[in-house]
Amino acid sequence: MLTDGQQWQKHRKITAGAFTDKNNELVWSESIQQGHDMALYWGHKDSVRSVARDTRTLSLNVLASAGFGRSYQFQGDEERPPGTDLQDYKQSLQIILENCVLLFALGTKTIAKTWMPNKVSKLHQAVVSFKAYMTEVYENEKAALAEGRSTATNLMSALVRASQTHDDAEGLSETEIYGNMFVFNFAGHDTSTHTLTFAIYLLSTQPLTQDWLHEELQHVFGGRSVDDWSYTQDFSRLKRCLAVVFETLRLYTPSPIAKSTGQRPTMLKNGGKTYIIPENTLVIPNHIAVHSHPKYWGKDSMEWRPSRWIEQDASTSLDKETVFIPRKGQFIPWSDGLRVCPGKKFAQVELVAVVAALFRDWRVEPALREGELLNQAQGRVLKQVKEDTGQVLLLQMLHPENAPLVWKRR
Repeated sequence: MLTDGQQWQKHRKITAGAFTDKNNELVWSESIQQGHDMALYWGHKDSVRSVARDTRTLSLNVLASAGFGRSYQFQGDEERPPGTDLQDYKQSLQIILENCVLLFALGTKTIAKTWMPNKVSKLHQAVVSFKAYMTEVYENEKAALAEGRSTATNLMSALVRASQTHDDAEGLSETEIYGNMFVFNFAGHDTSTHTLTFAIYLLSTQPLTQDWLHEELQHVFGGRSVDDWSYTQDFSRLKRCLAVVFETLRLYTPSPIAKSTGQRPTMLKNGGKTYIIPENTLVIPNHIAVHSHPKYWGKDSMEWRPSRWIEQDASTSLDKETVFIPRKGQFIPWSDGLRVCPGKKFAQVELVAVVAALFRDWRVEPALREGELLNQAQGRVLKQVKEDTGQVLLLQMLHPENAPLVWKRR
């Protein structure tokens, strides 16, 4: 959010209230189904080059359901029909998110000019279509609230309900609700996409870690159908799945989150010295340094090792395992403090659910090149993850399609 003071407090109070456990249940069930369908699609292919594109589709589908109550069946990269219907909400949102830098740079008024290139004109059409859909949902929810039949648990409906129960000074305007929904979608889309992509490729290089993960999934779910997986009963037990997510975010945080000192100077004490940071100063914490410092993470701090997050007692029972809690400021992929990301739990539920859906019945390994042994392929892929990663808008694998993967049933 780009607000401060009382305005920020108002936005925070209302938007934080939208991220409820009811919404998390929706995130859980949608993520499980999307992950299950994506695994089936990958499992029927000889090799998969579309991991990044398919995880983007999955993330968009989860946002569509949890954000707006609109469900879409997962379609793999090669299953999608040609062409794009700009009147379709999902396609409109995808175009906006893929071109958000262009949208930020030019603004909505400029992209509406008739002389703009075709790519910009399509972006404008997508913005118009997306706003029309948000207006429809907004008006429907207002009417449902007035008639006493407002029961939807998606984020848009929750924001409308929260704003309607406050007076004009305390509630959010229609424009503010649209702005917050766009921020939710922008912040939660590619961040989940890239985190999942990194986790899948890293797991493909570590079969023993996959077995360690599968041990937990068998313990928690056994042979239960994914339709019977429960957010309230099962999510909190998936500690190793959460460890995979945390360890991936530790080394591959999608984006540093900027902080501002606001309207007054801020005092910072470090090493016996006091520093004064002037007002209205943008401060960007060095996530990479914090997340990889041997002082906090040990001598193997640069190694991707999810088991570092799991603490065990003498019983060695999986039910007795706990997730390591870092000291304050040691792990900040969702920022920290008062302005911690309100979608933190949303993201954790989505990512854990997808990891569980993918690896309960499947394992993944790199596709072998001619004359290559499996351990050589694993080393090649790990090298690519480390060397072919860069900051575009977010930190991401630049060419994951160059390392196809093979999915096999257990």
